[in-house]
Amino acid sequence: MSRIHPTALIDSRAKIADDVSIGPYTIIGPDVEIGAGCEIGPHVVINGPTQLGQRNRIFQFASIGEACQDKKYAGEPTRLIMGDDNVVRESVTLHRGTVQDRGETTIGSRNLFMAYAHVGHDCIIGDDCIFANAATLAGHVKIGNFAILGGLSAIHQFCHMGDHAMAGGGSIITKDIAAYVIVNGNPAETHGLNLVGLRRRGFSKEAIKALSQAYKLVFRQGLTLQQAIDALEQMTPAPEELQVFIDSLKSSQRGLTR
Repeated sequence: MSRIHPTALIDSRAKIADDVSIGPYTIIGPDVEIGAGCEIGPHVVINGPTQLGQRNRIFQFASIGEACQDKKYAGEPTRLIMGDDNVVRESVTLHRGTVQDRGETTIGSRNLFMAYAHVGHDCIIGDDCIFANAATLAGHVKIGNFAILGGLSAIHQFCHMGDHAMAGGGSIITKDIAAYVIVNGNPAETHGLNLVGLRRRGFSKEAIKALSQAYKLVFRQGLTLQQAIDALEQMTPAPEELQVFIDSLKSSQRGLTR
């Protein structure tokens, strides 16, 4: 029996795996590819060029791969690429890229987008992230792996958020966020390491100790960012997790959330 509801409208140029289920009144446009095991709910709109990997679950009223809201966008064939095992809840909006940047919005795997979350054009999102209700990314934002954005939080365009970082609900983020830290407030300020998250994910005591020392060096000693990076690079022995922290500092272009 067909897993595609008869009221769904699917463009003949879409490529859909045989076992994909598509609910009533959903619209699938041209240049859309949907991988095996995906579940597309009712009243979903997916426009292309868009590529979804395997086993993604899309809930009702989500809009995926739509033209972005950048006023410079003039209909160029930009893309949205999504990995596997993502969950996209009700009324989430995920937009394609622009030719002024990469021309592509990239979303990794195993991410959870709760209701009303928004990902703007040209964003890059890693794996295993959580976007709580109405969390919002402007264009050109880069999010690392295992990042968490609280409900109603918002990130300014071109900002970076490092691996395992967390933003509290309602945070307004206008600068970069280092890996492993917690930020909160309007404007957001750093409030320590994400210790609960690190322990839940099996970080060793040695790694957490090194990151705690690194955090104090960067955020409590009154050093410039470059001075702090220089001091961190002298720390020995340096676990792999510390290098991730240092790399997140080095990549900052908008300045660091302190």
